[in-house]
Amino acid sequence: MASWAALSPSIVEYFEGEDFYRCGYCKNESGSRSNGMWAHSMTVQDYQDLIDRGWRRSGKYVYKPVMNQTCCPQYTIRCRPLQFQPSKSHKKVLKKMLKFLAKGEISKGNCEDEPMEPTVEDAVSSDFGLINKLDIHCDLKTLNDDLKKSLESEEKKKAKREESNEITHSQDMEEKLGSGEPSCSVKVHTAPQPGRGADLSKPPCRKAKEIRKERKRLKLMQQNPAGEHEGFQAQCQPSSLLPPKTKSNQPKSLEDLIFESLPENASHKLEVRLVPVSFEDPEFKSSFSQSFSLYVKYQMAIHQDPPDECGKTEFTRFLCSSPLETENSPNGPDCGYGSFHQQYWLDGKIIAVGVIDILPYCVSSVYLYYDPDYSFLSLGVYSALREIAFTRQLHEKTPQLSYYYMGFYIHSCPKMKYKGQYRPSDLLCPETYVWVPIEQCLPSLEKSKYCRFNQDPEAAGKVTESTAREPDFLLSHLTSSSAGKLDILQQFHHLSGPRFLAFTIKMIIRSFILDCNKD
Repeated sequence: MASWAALSPSIVEYFEGEDFYRCGYCKNESGSRSNGMWAHSMTVQDYQDLIDRGWRRSGKYVYKPVMNQTCCPQYTIRCRPLQFQPSKSHKKVLKKMLKFLAKGEISKGNCEDEPMEPTVEDAVSSDFGLINKLDIHCDLKTLNDDLKKSLESEEKKKAKREESNEITHSQDMEEKLGSGEPSCSVKVHTAPQPGRGADLSKPPCRKAKEIRKERKRLKLMQQNPAGEHEGFQAQCQPSSLLPPKTKSNQPKSLEDLIFESLPENASHKLEVRLVPVSFEDPEFKSSFSQSFSLYVKYQMAIHQDPPDECGKTEFTRFLCSSPLETENSPNGPDCGYGSFHQQYWLDGKIIAVGVIDILPYCVSSVYLYYDPDYSFLSLGVYSALREIAFTRQLHEKTPQLSYYYMGFYIHSCPKMKYKGQYRPSDLLCPETYVWVPIEQCLPSLEKSKYCRFNQDPEAAGKVTESTAREPDFLLSHLTSSSAGKLDILQQFHHLSGPRFLAFTIKMIIRSFILDCNKD
């Protein structure tokens, strides 16, 4: 990792003043405001520190919105993958992909009618559907004995209960037994009529949900032509006798849903490859042409960009050029730190590319582009879930790498609120730079576009090494009227001319802190 005496320091060109430009969200012609700098090179630790202070890169350009002035405040958002549980909508997307890969099934709905991102209601609601999938754990001998006693009791009391539902159910059970169909005990009793006491000799009433599950069990056993006794016993034996992984009363993990085994004769094959963003890497170089063609197709179809605005130069500058220096650490991930393309190969061709940065404490999502012909697979949601699972995988080797950054959350823009559906997640307070759970932020954002989430008045205080690491804070003081601070700035003017400020952030922080605190 980078250190104070690192041989490859972060070199940036800071652009003085604030940029005013057209907002891509609300379309205000001059409402978007930000500070920016061109990063010629940057260590992964420096960039980690920057995004934890509200900065973000686009190619080699690193910018930070002026939160209290810009038309659409953009809050840095991160998901906590270690506690993440896929919502009902997320599961639908994963199952849709599995069905397509296994059988070639395509969603019936029109891809234009199906949003790429799930609804907020589906994402934040609890999924109780798995409760209905509990197995009935029982012993076969006990089942048969109970069934026999139950039927005998029903026959004796049939004449007294001709108008009850139990007679109908008893007749159904007789028909099932006459066909030689094995069965679990189904004890259904009507509630006592008003004015009559409960029959204590009867077993308690069964819930309709349990009855439906047992009827389903009967149907499955009827479909078994051999009536395999052993198979039925395996399904009805106590859960303690089964291996832990076979318990169906446990919700499937994200990895279980993503990597569910496919049949040998699956219709399609999907492979995800992690490729370093470097023309020196043979795999990146060999796939560049196909990846670029996919980018052009995506930009023209999804964003309606004209061909002259999505050329090879724009593609390279935007998604292939990165200021991050590749770093490898014994305690880091096997792939190392830096910028990567996650390529989604379907049957030998690329259908989607996720651009990501792997940093000391997180995986940061930069951009995604995909083949519009496969919009029915909801690749935006699918790739996000894959990246969350990938972060969890990296965490196993590198414990401190435990977050998934999704860029900016813009509450005032409906199309950008979907990021809040990947929970648990936090928003970065724009004034104190403290992470706050998104649930606590939403009420304030409903009232105002710009909010300070941390209400502690002592949160922002004296300059420290941590606060001084932020370039916008540092440079705002360096460019003040203080002669002492201007002396520091003067030392770097000779590097590339008066307009070009090339400096190593960490090299001047120590002297700067002392100077700043004296004032």
